[in-house]
Amino acid sequence: MILTWLYVPGDRPQVVAKALAAGADAVIVDLEDAVPVSRKEYARTATAELLAERPPVPVHVRINALDSPWAGADLTALTGLPGLAGFRLPKVTAPEQIVRVANRTGGVALYALLESAVGVERAYEIARAHPALHGLGLGEADLRADLGVSADAGLDWPRSRVIVAARAAGLAPPAQSVFPDIRDVAALAASCAHGRALGFLGRAAIHPRQLPVIERAYLPTAEEVTAAREIVGAARRTPGAVALPDGRFVDPAVLAGAERIMTLASRTPPA
Repeated sequence: MILTWLYVPGDRPQVVAKALAAGADAVIVDLEDAVPVSRKEYARTATAELLAERPPVPVHVRINALDSPWAGADLTALTGLPGLAGFRLPKVTAPEQIVRVANRTGGVALYALLESAVGVERAYEIARAHPALHGLGLGEADLRADLGVSADAGLDWPRSRVIVAARAAGLAPPAQSVFPDIRDVAALAASCAHGRALGFLGRAAIHPRQLPVIERAYLPTAEEVTAAREIVGAARRTPGAVALPDGRFVDPAVLAGAERIMTLASRTPPA
């Protein structure tokens, strides 16, 4: 189970090497926003060299936007490499885009980033577009600009819409979008707590110092684990609906939530 995703520019191999050892569950090599036009080809070549062997943690690649001059070359150069765990597709607006990429990449795990009002509006159709699609995500900087939103609360409806669309399509809960201030860890922690309350699971980071904050925010607390253990134990002793000594009612939905907490509490970083 992945809770932390660390973005790193694809045109800086030394920084990528450090990111692989930073403790993130997965690394996302960015060929899009973090790479200037003059270095697109170099970033693609460096990433292909990296993925020629299997890295120590899963590596996903955010390719360039599908309507850009570089996306096709990104897919051609990287598909099939042994170290590639998945493609993150930016600025997705239609399910047909997922189908075209899936047919071209032969089963590589795909993640759609919705960064516009159109993409959010079509979230459920995109989520159901193809079995190769493993998840949704938001690109909040572009979405904020598209919507003309200044306050963070203005994004809560699109966030909830994407979470619901992913779950309705049978996908895992999305990871929360990046927090742009790498110094304000208190604000990051508060933002993560809000994201967890909305239904996100884990978060993307842009600096290693953000990783432990995200991890703490998304792992269950000791109190949550104790309560979950009590629920699971009661359900095992008495099949069906049961009331705990303190009056809490346990039904299958409550049990499923407790089991998710126990799974999170016992998780180990992906190999």
